[in-house]
Amino acid sequence: MPDVHRTVDAAWKLESAKIVASLTRMVRDVGLAEELAQDALVAALEQWPVSGVPDNPGAWLTTTAKRRALDHLRRSQRLERKQEQLAHELGQRQDRQQGPEARPDDEPDDVLRLVFLSCHPVLPTEARAALTLRLLGGLTAEEIARAFLVTETVITQRVAGAKRTLAEERVPFELPDGDHLAERLSSVLEVIYLIFNEGYSATSGDDLMRPGLCLEALRLGRLLAELAPREPEVHGLVALMEIQASRAAARTGPSGEPVPLHEQNRGRWDQLLIRRGFTAMLRARGCLVDGEGGGAPGPYMLQAAIAVCHAQARSAQDTDWAQIASLYEALARVLPTPIVRLNRAVAVGMAHGPEAGLELIDTLLTDPVLRDYHLLPSVRGDLLARLGRDDEARVEFRRAASLARNAAERAFLERRADQLGAAAPAGPLLGRAADEFLGRDDLDAATSRSYGQTLRRLRRTLGDQQPLSSLTADQVTRVFTTAWGGAAAATWNRHRSAVRSFGAWASLDDLTAGLDRRTGTGSAVRPLDPAQLDAVWSLPDLPLREETLWRLLHESAAGVTAVLALNVEDLDLDDRRARAGSGVRAGSDVDSGSGVGSDSGSGAGSGVGSRPRSRDTWVTWRSGTARLLPRLLAGRTRGPVFLSDRRPGPARTPEASDLCPDTGHRRLSYERAEYLFKQATRPLDPARDGYTLRRLKPAPRDR
Repeated sequence: MPDVHRTVDAAWKLESAKIVASLTRMVRDVGLAEELAQDALVAALEQWPVSGVPDNPGAWLTTTAKRRALDHLRRSQRLERKQEQLAHELGQRQDRQQGPEARPDDEPDDVLRLVFLSCHPVLPTEARAALTLRLLGGLTAEEIARAFLVTETVITQRVAGAKRTLAEERVPFELPDGDHLAERLSSVLEVIYLIFNEGYSATSGDDLMRPGLCLEALRLGRLLAELAPREPEVHGLVALMEIQASRAAARTGPSGEPVPLHEQNRGRWDQLLIRRGFTAMLRARGCLVDGEGGGAPGPYMLQAAIAVCHAQARSAQDTDWAQIASLYEALARVLPTPIVRLNRAVAVGMAHGPEAGLELIDTLLTDPVLRDYHLLPSVRGDLLARLGRDDEARVEFRRAASLARNAAERAFLERRADQLGAAAPAGPLLGRAADEFLGRDDLDAATSRSYGQTLRRLRRTLGDQQPLSSLTADQVTRVFTTAWGGAAAATWNRHRSAVRSFGAWASLDDLTAGLDRRTGTGSAVRPLDPAQLDAVWSLPDLPLREETLWRLLHESAAGVTAVLALNVEDLDLDDRRARAGSGVRAGSDVDSGSGVGSDSGSGAGSGVGSRPRSRDTWVTWRSGTARLLPRLLAGRTRGPVFLSDRRPGPARTPEASDLCPDTGHRRLSYERAEYLFKQATRPLDPARDGYTLRRLKPAPRDR
């Protein structure tokens, strides 16, 4: 029995993509196609232990699945006309086949169509990766979840959401035409390389690598190269992954710690994978010469050429860094992303000295994309250490460690900092000083939260180990420009006020000397459009509290402050409305934390979360909120509607009106609600900043 199950599993992994692709062409619904394919798999698990494994397991699964598809079409009243056409075509094809051993001659095209379908740009990136591994890799939701360190529920929701989106958007099961092929192909390559990179350098967890994802990405890349043999970028990506994968055994030490490229034992590099990479690179060059692209290599070919340079060097000292720097310069012209520019700075630092690399690195310090990217301070720390500036390098390595989400990388960066020796006494450090400042008894809870938001950004950008005495107005200006350059005047002034208060408390020179106070422009907030809203509602694993709050804000068009101030006893669930005082008008809004903290550091609170005390108005909602509110309340009859996750500490006891008498939890603050929404929507925002809650308010014409 175990042998039969292993055979079924192996046949499924090999044939599932072809089966699902063929069924999708028949039924025009990838979700239904996968269900029918799963039915065939269940039939194999039931029948093969009794009847024995067929000579051609893949053909048996394919034939069984197609019979189920035909049965489905015959039963479906909605597809009567299509049924006759498809049944006729299927009958003709089966007549041409010579038994179950034969294969349809259009299978490769079907699989290629499935590749483009699962990587369609209409899907979020995470959903593309999950659906691709599900349909083309044959992995279960549990296997994908284990690889990406998320729950099985998250993966199941991503896959289900992706199928639903493809059906709702009526994405055709077809190959893109010439005008759209390059754009769509780049999306496919992006997904495959994303899967590979997550396996090659895991973003989180305890281990540096997840070999299973690397193998799946390689398999998908090789499959795509067979299906699209004349596309140079496909072969370029395969070459890049083959060569990078060849270093896997040398990338970690005995305890799983990372080993830098220049310290790796090149005798442990897999020569077979290197040769395969070289062969794929030759194919890519051949396609480029024979094609119509004018002989200009794309980003994957250029990255593969860089990998070839490393693989050709017998030792780290033999590496042609000048050539690699030149290739990165060409790559930056084709793909001018901050990550490419960061890698170019590394190459320039190796080819022309650490001063040249540091000069390029410092131009990236104000790039919003890299502000929390741990490799930026890591690279800067390495260059500073090579220049003998150990104290500065130590601060950079500590900051990089604080930003790293992967445990192995974090430990490695901490060791790099420790290897530079103990820091010379330099007085108070930024992290400790910030904690003492926020722990004062004279700060109320709202002001402490607001100040904490500002100081957390300073600490993440400059590092907890930054000596307080070396903190300058220029550094603060850089942080503000990067983090809040496009913020509203109220937000900018609130953070500016917090820094002024902190600087005055720490007896520092004016840290805001380079920051002018802004005047509000009164510009209207641009509401989310229908597509953006659909993406928000489709976010996977959405907590009930957040979903209810967001729905209520959208359906009521009320201000965030007014909604967060609601109490359970204010609600009229039958009439779908709630009584809201007009201390803040129900249809108005204020900026997150506006008015918190003055330049004098008086600690004036914002009043967020307090009950309105003036005349009453009403907040109303529709069916989406009506469906969620009873579940959120869970029988509660009093206290705030929206509660924080934890009980307040003894030093931060809120007013009685902001506490739930049943749970002891406090009212959810504006700052926390705004932060959670920005974090959740960051993948949806092209600027990667995340949306603000005020954008949930519909445009006047939609109310």
